Order: sequence, then structure tokens, then C-alpha cells
Amino acid sequence: MKVAVLISGRGSNLQAILKAENNKKLGNAEINLIVSSNPNAAGLEFAKNYNKYTIVLDPKNHADKTKYDSKLKSILLENNIELIVLAGFMRVLSHSFVDYFKNQIINIHPSLLPAFPGLNIHERVLDYGVKYSGCTVHFVNAEIDGGPIIAQRVVEVLDGDSPDSLAARILVKEHILLPEVIKKISEKKISVNQRRVKVN
Repeated sequence: MKVAVLISGRGSNLQAILKAENNKKLGNAEINLIVSSNPNAAGLEFAKNYNKYTIVLDPKNHADKTKYDSKLKSILLENNIELIVLAGFMRVLSHSFVDYFKNQIINIHPSLLPAFPGLNIHERVLDYGVKYSGCTVHFVNAEIDGGPIIAQRVVEVLDGDSPDSLAARILVKEHILLPEVIKKISEKKISVNQRRVKVN
């Protein structure tokens, strides 16, 4: 199964995926392409270290969102990509793009969705006083962080937590969960029926 990973920043989840692939822990998935929306993304270095094909698709070089998404779509199709993994990709994809690749795009989000979608998650979690947070891998649909949930991992929120300390503990879980989900999708162990995702 040919996989593209889309990044914008430090690429720690990308690194976890590439390590899993290197250690033969990614099932039938093969990382064929890494696309970055940011020419200075640190994640591009990880890609280079693993000799992966990378493309920088900078929004500044595209007139608008429609043209950007159209170019991204054509790149993915040219490379016969079967699964698109958003790993810190800081762009909202258009409805038409998401509909075209229905149930072929997954995203990792650092909260237990549907709680705390969007940005500034850890600050909001601490402000709200919840006792548990975590991470969620979900299929992407037209609603931001609103697609069918595939898998989640839970982290206890500690009394002395700062946004950074909570984020760091959740990130450890992200690095385990995302490669696991990619592996299961590649082995056809995941099926979707409306909002219900069955994991075998």
C-alpha cells in the first residue's frame, strides 16, 4: 500500500512512522512520498535521512486554496498514493479534496476527540480541568477534527502539568498509535460504516 505523509513542522510523527517502516512494523504499507507545506520543516531532514522522495508544496506559490489542493491532488494521483497521512500538516483541506479521497486520509490529533478539536489543545484541556486526555487517529472528513474515530490512547492529566509536559506525554502515545493504525489499514483490518470504524 503506497502511503504519502503530509507535514508542516518538526516531523516527529513522520520520524516514528519511518522508524516503524525501517523496523518492519508497518505491515504492507510503504512510505512513497512526503509532502511538506513548509520549505523549512524540520521533518524534511528525517525524510532525507531515510532516503524518501519529498516534495515541498508551499502555499505562497499558489494563488489560492483551490489551486493548492488541485496541485496536491495531482501529485498524489501521479504517485498512485492509496493512503494519505496527515502528521502535523497545518492546512485545512477543501471539501472537494476530502470527498475525492474519502476514507483514504487519516489524521492524528492530540486530544480525545470529539473533545477539544482545533488548536491550543493542551492549554484548553488544563483550563477545563479534565482528568484524562490523549490522542486520536481519525479519518478526515469535511468537518475539522470531526471524521470517524479509528483509535485512541489515553493519558492521565497530572496536577502539576503544563501544556508542554502534557503534550510530551501524549506525543509518546502518538508515536506508537499512528504507525499501528497505518499497519492495520495496510492489512485491511479496518472498515468504516458511516461513523463506526471496526478494527479487527
